[in-house]
Amino acid sequence: MTTPEVLVRRFYEEIWNRIDLDVVPAVLAPTVTFRGSLGAVRSGHAEFIAYVREVTDALADYRCDTETLVVQGNQAAARMVFSGVHRAPFQGFPPTGRRVSWAGAAFFTFADVQITDLWVLGDLHGLHAQLR
Repeated sequence: MTTPEVLVRRFYEEIWNRIDLDVVPAVLAPTVTFRGSLGAVRSGHAEFIAYVREVTDALADYRCDTETLVVQGNQAAARMVFSGVHRAPFQGFPPTGRRVSWAGAAFFTFADVQITDLWVLGDLHGLHAQLR
């Protein structure tokens, strides 16, 4: 059975950690709205996939690790840690070759066993300090 918890875990483990973009149509609604931890706002599968590629192209070994997940009805909240190796220009900074990580909080809304909206806040101040 596909539950909100299963969808969140698939979203991070399959789409982000494995970079399996074929999973996107099963997990995200076609009209999904997405605000990423880096501040970008995207809608729909194509724009979301472009965002995944931007991040994973700039950060090798990119990971999204869920520290806490709370589900209530058709919503969920997750405390996250994002990390990767800075290998290409990212957030206006030239590549450093260093592993960076930042904290985040993700807020999901679900309908018809898919994610319809995702709003993620990230500690960009802490991230930028590592990229300098």
